[in-house]
Amino acid sequence: MSNFQEGSYYIEFISMGKSVKVSALDPVSKHEVSIVGSTHTTKNELIRVVVQKLEYMLDKKNLRRRR
Repeated sequence: MSNFQEGSYYIEFISMGKSVKVSALDPVSKHEVSIVGSTHTTKNELIRVVVQKLEYMLDKKNLRRRR
């Protein structure tokens, strides 16, 4: 098994016309979330939002270790 630092996630982008689906997967807990955004939004902003959503979900389920 690979070693991942806390906060390391897999990010996937799928373009669908004028929209893009962005998914984030936590390789440790195997939980995944997705968002849909505009293709005009920067990649960094889309990543920020999907990671924020994933971390919220992990915190809610007490799956993320606190620093």
